[in-house]
Amino acid sequence: MKNLISELLFKLAQKEEESKELVAQVEALEIIVTAMLRNMAQVEQQRLIHQIEGALEDVKPDASVPDNDTELLRQYVKKLLRHPRS
Repeated sequence: MKNLISELLFKLAQKEEESKELVAQVEALEIIVTAMLRNMAQVEQQRLIHQIEGALEDVKPDASVPDNDTELLRQYVKKLLRHPRS
């Protein structure tokens, strides 16, 4: 029983570390996108935003992807482009 608990705790720690890495990657990308948008002229910025949103609408997710996951992605992209972090 102790071995099982130890193994589960080890796996939990691995998942926690993977989760931290993913959060760091997302935050880094958020900072990069925000900085790029802020350094673009307003016209170029709007053009890029419209292109990204158009491309996102054209994508048809695989049937195995739940609709709420797709909507969550769309909302996050919109938030990132329209209301970048301060």
